Amino acid sequence: MTSHPDVPAEQAHIDHAYRCLEAMRERARYLLESNLEGSSIDQQALRWELRARLASLDESRSPLTFGRIDHDAGPTYYVGRRHVRGEDEGEVVIDWRAPAATPFYRATIQDPLDLIRRRRFVIEGRSLVDLFDENFDDPDQAIGGHGGVPDPLLAELGRARTGQMRDIVATIQAEQDEIIRCPLDSVIVVQGGPGTGKTAVGLHRAAFLLYEYREVLQRDPVLIVGPNRLFLEYISHVLPSLGETAAYQTTVETLAALEFRGRRSDPPDVARIKGDERMAEILRRACWGYVSPASEPIEARIAGIRVLISPAEIDHAVAGAMEGAGPRAPYRIARDTFLERLGNTWLKRHEAEAYSAGHDALGFIATLSKSPAVKRVLNSVWPSNGPAALVRDLLTSGARAEAAAAELMTPAEVSLLRTRARVLKDEGWSHSDVALLDEADWLINGSRRRFGHAIVDEAQDLSAMQFRMIARRTREGSMTVLGDLAQATSPSSQSNWSDVLRHLGHGPDGEIKELSIGYRVPLGLLRFANQLLPVAAPGVLAATSVRETNDPPKFKRVTADEMVTELVAEIRALEELWTSVGVICPEAVVSGMRDLLVKEDLRIAYWAEGLLDESITLLTAAAAKGLEFDAVIVVEPGVIYRESNGPRRLYVALTRAVQHLSMLYTEDLPDPLRHSGG
Repeated sequence: MTSHPDVPAEQAHIDHAYRCLEAMRERARYLLESNLEGSSIDQQALRWELRARLASLDESRSPLTFGRIDHDAGPTYYVGRRHVRGEDEGEVVIDWRAPAATPFYRATIQDPLDLIRRRRFVIEGRSLVDLFDENFDDPDQAIGGHGGVPDPLLAELGRARTGQMRDIVATIQAEQDEIIRCPLDSVIVVQGGPGTGKTAVGLHRAAFLLYEYREVLQRDPVLIVGPNRLFLEYISHVLPSLGETAAYQTTVETLAALEFRGRRSDPPDVARIKGDERMAEILRRACWGYVSPASEPIEARIAGIRVLISPAEIDHAVAGAMEGAGPRAPYRIARDTFLERLGNTWLKRHEAEAYSAGHDALGFIATLSKSPAVKRVLNSVWPSNGPAALVRDLLTSGARAEAAAAELMTPAEVSLLRTRARVLKDEGWSHSDVALLDEADWLINGSRRRFGHAIVDEAQDLSAMQFRMIARRTREGSMTVLGDLAQATSPSSQSNWSDVLRHLGHGPDGEIKELSIGYRVPLGLLRFANQLLPVAAPGVLAATSVRETNDPPKFKRVTADEMVTELVAEIRALEELWTSVGVICPEAVVSGMRDLLVKEDLRIAYWAEGLLDESITLLTAAAAKGLEFDAVIVVEPGVIYRESNGPRRLYVALTRAVQHLSMLYTEDLPDPLRHSGG
């Protein structure tokens, strides 16, 4: 089949764009080399900007431009992953994030946005293979290729997967683009089923915000929160491929201070209680519960002056400090205010005496704070405290926990909070404790580093306390939250997004958007997995898919003795056909299965090590969230179904494949799937 007759002309434009990009690099190199001398702040700043610009002009392995739009009686724009400017002719390629590029993603027959044509390129390397035209001025030829060229979206979706996620900048769909281009100050929750592109939308939204609000986000960068190290490794190349590096990627646990590290997991019922939003008020009560009425006066000789402050005056200073500092003031700041008021209380009565002795107000208060007598009363009335001590006291003291949780939790719930002091000493903090420690740190010391915007992925598994932890690190709560309630598997996972908006402090101010069209999981596999939804997530809208394949799920029942042999054979067969193979096992057997497969001379990337550097990846269902593989083998789906939140875990496992799904099992499939297989 012959290619489109316009291919030579379009290839010439692409070649020209690459020459212009190289010229832009040369100009940046020249300016940098011309400004290597000088040590002033302005000269250093200029060199930093030139180096950053030169780095941003590095050529990506992905196509520079992927299409063009022709306006009715207007300009033609070539759209690409970055802008390219010629010497005298203006923009040779416009950045996909520019407002002028919006019609490339949103134009339809019903609303062509003044376009007469959208042309998409099929490119390999720097070579244009063919074109795909959508002619908006001729409905009968609205969509048409040439020489059998496939829709570029479907062609991209059919490509083999590797251990790294790719950007989707060339194939962003209209419903995705609307979310990506929302203003910076928006608080958006995105619900989307498997393969609807939630993660891609979040990362491309980060790239858009860094482009549109660059000055703001250079000062307060974008925060990207993922569920685990494996996921962060998987997405790590997307933003750099779009020319953006000013984003901080982490897990929610590592947001906490370095001294707060979870080393163990709590039982599910304990983790659920510790993640409950009521813990915020319980911690607040426990924190301020350390402040108590004075039981003795302050009596001391300070800087040559006899000082006597009565208990009533001390209590008055406490009340004034609390009122003056306000309800959101950190405990430590309010404590400093109390000491200042304490000094002022005495100075009001003895100002002349202090002045004659040569003391000003600030100097006297500083001297007052060093007095042993004052320190003794201060530590009794308003003791100094740290976040670790606060949480440790709450978890190990039954009386303190009962007082702080009064009328908020039942005695049975309070008992779940109890942790033996020996456990904390020997085993350290739990993963659930980290959010409590961070809350305590905020109550005592105030806010830490602030970000201009937060992108939170796989958010359905975060607790209320973890959402609070992220929200207080963002400027005005600016945030994009991405998740799927049907894939919520943690003890503290969410059941509806309205609660999440409340946890974030926005309630009705936030907006919930839904992605319902799948672009990754083939329709047949998605329909198979959707049979679990009535059990796993009643009320969640089942996603559909634009992809059709002729490869239905494969079922194979084996004996226990046959399992490893059959699994190895299936892995080897799929490895011959596909670039990436995911093997998803129940949590109880995944470690042992790894040892058995290694003995069979299979090179395996193991999820617990945070690696995706082999063609075969062995992992649990929970660890597989957000990842995709060409082929997936689910081992013992019935066992996964019986794990904690098992129906949802199995739903995750069954929706990771973009080409082929196999199941190996020794026992019956779960009831919702039983009529489909063996």
